[in-house]
Amino acid sequence: MDIGIAVGDVRGPATLAEVIGQVQTAADAGFTTAWSAQALGWDALTVLAVAGAQVPGIGVGTAVVPVAQRHPLVLASQALSVQAAVGDRFTLGIGAGIAMMVQSMFGLPADRPARRMREYLSVLRPLLRGQTVTHHGETLTAVGAVDVAGVKPPPVLLAALAPAMLRVAGQCAEGTITWMTGPRTLADHIVPTITAAAAGGRATPRVVAGFLVCVTNDEAAARERVAGRFALAGQMPEYRAMLDREGAAGPGDVAVVGDEDSVARQLRRLADAGVTDLLASPVGSTDEQARTTAVLAELARCTHIPAR
Repeated sequence: MDIGIAVGDVRGPATLAEVIGQVQTAADAGFTTAWSAQALGWDALTVLAVAGAQVPGIGVGTAVVPVAQRHPLVLASQALSVQAAVGDRFTLGIGAGIAMMVQSMFGLPADRPARRMREYLSVLRPLLRGQTVTHHGETLTAVGAVDVAGVKPPPVLLAALAPAMLRVAGQCAEGTITWMTGPRTLADHIVPTITAAAAGGRATPRVVAGFLVCVTNDEAAARERVAGRFALAGQMPEYRAMLDREGAAGPGDVAVVGDEDSVARQLRRLADAGVTDLLASPVGSTDEQARTTAVLAELARCTHIPAR
């Protein structure tokens, strides 16, 4: 299991210089990938293009960019531009977006998310390969091509939690990205569902599991802080379904929290579950986040965490 780290908005408010510094620190520490989520601040693609161009030696990726408000012709142009800026070190993570936000903030439809995403990917993937599309479909119209010379198409990962979306990820993308999804759910639901969907000659899918991580001597207090800070996210139907599968009351129960040995054991369990990439988002006090980053960096320098 490779170890990457979150940068940008998910870590809290930061200037562009500070985000670039986070990516540099991640590269110096030996993390495989710096992941940026698309929230309500920085544009994740633009930030990664700038930061990745200045910091060599580390992959960069979005985890994730909601696609409802980005037509595939637009997203393909943006993604290939990032790939060119960072020298083919970019992974494009996309998602349908939280339905409540898609509908209330953008006034866009959020019904049939798996059907919409399958059609979206059927257009996006050829565009990333430089092909011309002429598509008049059920949920999408796209006619044209994107010409960015000398750039490899980036791998595409799809945020997927429900069975239908996991099947789309296994059949139409290189893997999935999860969030607030515990180890039992990863082992019993996420990994087997996407692996079965990818059967028949496709490469084994990547499973990038996003976790809040805190190395601390006060586990109970740290979990309580996570539960409070992320309470609203835990109520979103998409994440609530995964918490219910895990038998977790809220986000605090699925965070990776404890001292150095405990966190290492929890990460081993994720590797055993079939997770190929950890997307770690350090949380806690300044000292706890520094301690967490140091522990994760030490594990990352071991190249990867093998499953037992």
